Amino acid sequence: MKIDIWSDIACPFCYIGKRHLEKALEQMPDIDVEINWKSFELDPNAPVDSDLDIYDTLAKKYGRDRSWAQQMNNNMVEMASKAGLDYDMDSVKPTNSFNAHQLLHLAKTHNKQDEMKETLLSAYFTEGKHVGDVDQLVEIADTVGIDKDEARHVLEENTYSEQVMADIEEAHRIGVQGVPFFYINNKYGLSGAQPVDVFVDTLQQIEDEAKQAAS
Repeated sequence: MKIDIWSDIACPFCYIGKRHLEKALEQMPDIDVEINWKSFELDPNAPVDSDLDIYDTLAKKYGRDRSWAQQMNNNMVEMASKAGLDYDMDSVKPTNSFNAHQLLHLAKTHNKQDEMKETLLSAYFTEGKHVGDVDQLVEIADTVGIDKDEARHVLEENTYSEQVMADIEEAHRIGVQGVPFFYINNKYGLSGAQPVDVFVDTLQQIEDEAKQAAS
């Protein structure tokens, strides 16, 4: 089974969706799954460096006040906690995620994409790291076993910019409206941070249909 997942480093639902999928797959050890992380930018015009925290960033983006943004993020922290994630929204550093997506494409060539995805999401949502900063991204690459010089070269030369844009264009072509979006066997779409049991039921149904088709 192949699962392509469009998501963004700066998407809180994407981290929760990742964890829910992982918990579902733990219940389905007999299914052989290949996961491929695809790039998607929630805010392609976001600056790399911002003087605003996450609350003022969201309030400005949606035309609401700071208290609304704080309440929304409090709800998100509670949802993340139920998935076993410890979000620290006060420490989040809003940034542009394009370079982080380039790093994910580099990690794929080293068979470390899932590890890189986890590390980037944790860096952004729980550790307060600046995942748009080249120096910080180089250090993150090093933690997952990717050579610092190689990572820096990729980021400074925009080596994977075309691949990032191709992912985004593909998402638009197949009608992705929001992330996370799970595209299974190039046929079945599942949108949002679905509950674990929804993942289990959906994946089992797809697996059963694939077996029937092959018999």
